[in-house]
Amino acid sequence: MDQQQQLVMVQRMRENDVGTGAALQPSTAYAVKVEAVLIPTTEGDTRVLVYTPDKKRSTPLPVFFNMHGGGFILGQAEMDDPWCRLIADRADCVVMNIDYSLAPEHKFPTAVHECYDVVQWVHANSESFSVNPTLFAIGGHSAGGNLAAAVCLLNQQRGSELPIVLQVIDYAVLDVATDPAEKPSFEEAIPADIARTFNAMYLKTPEDAHDPLASPVLAKLLQELPEALIITAEKDSLAQEARTYAARLEASGVKVTLKEYEGAAHGFTHFGDLQMAEDAWYRMSDKIREAFSKSLGSE
Repeated sequence: MDQQQQLVMVQRMRENDVGTGAALQPSTAYAVKVEAVLIPTTEGDTRVLVYTPDKKRSTPLPVFFNMHGGGFILGQAEMDDPWCRLIADRADCVVMNIDYSLAPEHKFPTAVHECYDVVQWVHANSESFSVNPTLFAIGGHSAGGNLAAAVCLLNQQRGSELPIVLQVIDYAVLDVATDPAEKPSFEEAIPADIARTFNAMYLKTPEDAHDPLASPVLAKLLQELPEALIITAEKDSLAQEARTYAARLEASGVKVTLKEYEGAAHGFTHFGDLQMAEDAWYRMSDKIREAFSKSLGSE
């Protein structure tokens, strides 16, 4: 499939709203201010939705950076809007919800560097949002979880210049080198042919699949990466690579919390059972708050 054919296929999918729109909504409303901003990156201005708890405070808040799912080619920041409100309120932090550039128009490693640039810009310009420039966490869902892991790896490669204290990897694709047909199969999982097509649209060349920034599970050096919360769904073909990544992180001395939701399918936090979804979002927000509190306590 050439670039033009890819664009035609993706356009049809986007027009049909495939992979967009969060079907589930939190059972509680959260008092959060939301603002759309443009942050300069090497890819141009990147749109970011900024969520700030509507509470009076005397000290700057830490920041959680969020990346939505959609197989690298679908979706938008609004998919996670109701849940970013939950995280901002429960974790008492500012949430930066990054509307990163999509493939196939913008192939790997565009989104990785774009997300990194957003974090880097906020770190250098923290006064623009009145946030704490020493306390960051980053996370994402599905493809967004891949980007979160990749940003942490890129930060490690650059000498850990960004103060990321936690990475949240939610049912992420962490291995785009292995043929999806060779991964565990479930009736509820993403069909292998669709996963294969998405991966091909994301990568410029087949060789890119072996780059750790595309397939974090292939990274050789994992020491001194941020603490990780890794969430998997039992009936997801991607769960095994997440388990493998968790084990490799732990073997490298990184603290890992691995939570697998029994009976859940890929995307369950957006399109599954509300009680299970909220449990996962509460777990994420509580872990984010805990990581920030621990870091503040050690300063």
